[in-house]
Amino acid sequence: MRGPTVSLKKTLDERLSALLLLLAALALSLFLLAPLGAILLGSVQAEGGGYTLQRFGEFFTAPGTATAIWNSLWISALVTALTLPLAFFYAYAIQRSCTPLRGFFRLVGMSPLLGPSLVGAISFIQWFGTQGVLKSWLAGYSVYGPIGIVLSAVYATFPHALMILLVALGTADGRLYEAADALSTSRWRKFTSITLPGAKYGLVSAAMVVFSYTISDFGIPKVIGGNFQILAVEIYIQVVGQQNFNRGAVIALLLLLPVLLAFLIDWRVQRKQQASLTARAVPYVARREGRRDGALFVYCALLAIALLGVVGMTAYTSLVRFWPYNLEMSFDHYVFGLADAGVLDAYLNSLRIAGLTALCGTPFIFVTAYLLEKSRGGWPWLRSAVQVMATLPMGVPGMVLGIGFILFFNHPQNPLNGLYHTLTIIVVANVVHYYTSCHLTSLTALKNIDREFEAVSASLKVSQFVTFWRVTLPLCLPAVLEIARYLFINAMTTVSAVVFLYSPHTLPASVSILNLDEAGEIGPATAMATLVVLTSAVVSLAYSLLTNLVFKRHQAWRNVRR
Repeated sequence: MRGPTVSLKKTLDERLSALLLLLAALALSLFLLAPLGAILLGSVQAEGGGYTLQRFGEFFTAPGTATAIWNSLWISALVTALTLPLAFFYAYAIQRSCTPLRGFFRLVGMSPLLGPSLVGAISFIQWFGTQGVLKSWLAGYSVYGPIGIVLSAVYATFPHALMILLVALGTADGRLYEAADALSTSRWRKFTSITLPGAKYGLVSAAMVVFSYTISDFGIPKVIGGNFQILAVEIYIQVVGQQNFNRGAVIALLLLLPVLLAFLIDWRVQRKQQASLTARAVPYVARREGRRDGALFVYCALLAIALLGVVGMTAYTSLVRFWPYNLEMSFDHYVFGLADAGVLDAYLNSLRIAGLTALCGTPFIFVTAYLLEKSRGGWPWLRSAVQVMATLPMGVPGMVLGIGFILFFNHPQNPLNGLYHTLTIIVVANVVHYYTSCHLTSLTALKNIDREFEAVSASLKVSQFVTFWRVTLPLCLPAVLEIARYLFINAMTTVSAVVFLYSPHTLPASVSILNLDEAGEIGPATAMATLVVLTSAVVSLAYSLLTNLVFKRHQAWRNVRR
């Protein structure tokens, strides 16, 4: 009787897995594919009914369209060209040298992630604006326009490129460098022949991420761009300013094309990537070289000062009474500018949104990844469809997703119309927007667990979901905590994904910063930005402490030396 019992339990597990995968596919179809389909239909739908490409022709022939497209492309390319070398040598100093304070430099390099992209734009206005401290450094040029956009975008994209390049430079075969030393190869030759080729895939990925982020971000050009025309700002003007949703859909499709192209290039390049460490490889260990380490230390210190100067100026501006005329320190902007004016509710909304995003998004993403990686339930076409939908959000900018949510959920005939302008729709948008990164993190953690666990549990007549709860989840707990932290912080800081979805009662903090800045309330805007940065920092610190506790209490075996 043992055989039929095991077979029956296996069948039940597979059926339940198939059902859960089907529900995940329906959810992703409803909240990802349907909004994207609504954008496509909205761009070609005629006012009197039927379909036409007339709106595309009107947009391309409109004054300023070619300028906005060209500006978006060359600004994104320039930011990519500046950010890549800055992040590469910073990562090189951390991973391939014996520079002092490498851990500190790593933390500082990630600091721009703690706040919205608007933080850099507002701070650079305080540094280089009309009343800026260092406005003379621009030699008479204005920070409002391409200069300010490039500076702010480099600051915002720097940590994204740094994360990728830290991984790319984190592993190398030491035998290659030993052979180069034996042949008396110069440092420059080793750098160009070994280091750069080994990191080329990381460089390509970082370039695509920076380019995609820059061309799709609208917060930075909205705050510091002045009258400089950018596609992302054009979407905002059409949707919010003119309530022209169909015209916004046309621009959204055009904005989607370069981002998807960058995503496809990165995907094709990654398919060609080979392992940098083989079974016989010897991990590279950096040697002390005084001249190199000293130069890299100075480089990292200068960049760290610049990064901290951006955050520091934001915090300082929030504490002075009236910049730059009355520099007396006070908490007036926090008390009167936020609390008494009722704007503090936006901060509380963001806490609710971020908490719900982490609490709801983390189990959904991780369980779906588990079903794809560890279970055998579901039809092959269903598994392939879920896998494709899980990777698709990486190529969809936040503003494009927001336009799709408007066109789909705001339609009067949609039974889900009631979700529009609620906290729920904002939470869902955040989960969908950041789904791919969390999905890949889950798959990486799950792939490190041998399938023998499931095989043994099946032989012992234990349900795979019991194994998931007692074995898989504890082993992957650090990755689960990382996903929760990632979702929380991004939900606190995102602007583009939610700028079209809020109501007066669900206004998030990141959008309130934009509104306060637009109203000329720089003090309260910087106070709100500082609160967001501090909240993200506290959550990151709590994550680090909780992760260390998990490792010590539940995963001490990882530190056991054999």
